[in-house]
Amino acid sequence: MPAVADHYADHLARIYVWMAGGVHAAIEQGSADIAPFLAAPGERRVAIDLGAGFGMHAIPIASAGYAVTAVDTSSILLTELQTQAAGLRVRAVEDDLLNFQQYLTDEADLIVCMGDTLTHLSRQSEVDDLLQMVARSLKPGGKFVATFRDYTHPLSGHTRFIPVRSDESRILTCFLEYGPEHVMVHDIVHERSGDGWRMRVSAYPKLRISPTHVERSLQKHGLTVVLETAPRGMVRVAVTRA
Repeated sequence: MPAVADHYADHLARIYVWMAGGVHAAIEQGSADIAPFLAAPGERRVAIDLGAGFGMHAIPIASAGYAVTAVDTSSILLTELQTQAAGLRVRAVEDDLLNFQQYLTDEADLIVCMGDTLTHLSRQSEVDDLLQMVARSLKPGGKFVATFRDYTHPLSGHTRFIPVRSDESRILTCFLEYGPEHVMVHDIVHERSGDGWRMRVSAYPKLRISPTHVERSLQKHGLTVVLETAPRGMVRVAVTRA
């Protein structure tokens, strides 16, 4: 099965900022995503951004006064994050999400895992492992916020072709191919080259995570869970540790 990290390194990372609508628009959207879960300004607070990418959420969190550890497997996206986060308390870490506890020096006030990052894990047991680590890493009163797409109900026919973004020089379309536990996401990029167009295609698996499974996994650790619909077709889970 193709590796997610390889797909980003070889295909998606270099156009990811463009795909998100540009840095400034993405950070503005990220700020809106995260604003309801930020604490009022006060003493030093600690946050972890799992799958931080180029800083769409890490930068607004740091701007709100948190010291942020931003974890991602893409060196390309983390380099962009460091550029955009200059002057803020953001530490970029290139590593697997499941290793994030190695970089904690204190319990976290806030842990986020935004976008579709949870589905990048290989199997359901890894999701459970990550959520268990999150539960153990939060301070009393600390919050965990995650968003992900619910792939448990397969699309069919032409609905499996999803236009992502296009302009005069580039078009990105996704095609979804469903298996029992994963959906294979084919990222099809057309780019203008001279008088013609060049096509690049790469694919990677996303885990078909049930929102109910995530909710129950968190509840097992005594966490209060709110599951709701979020912008951009996402499911959002918001958790507070008692």
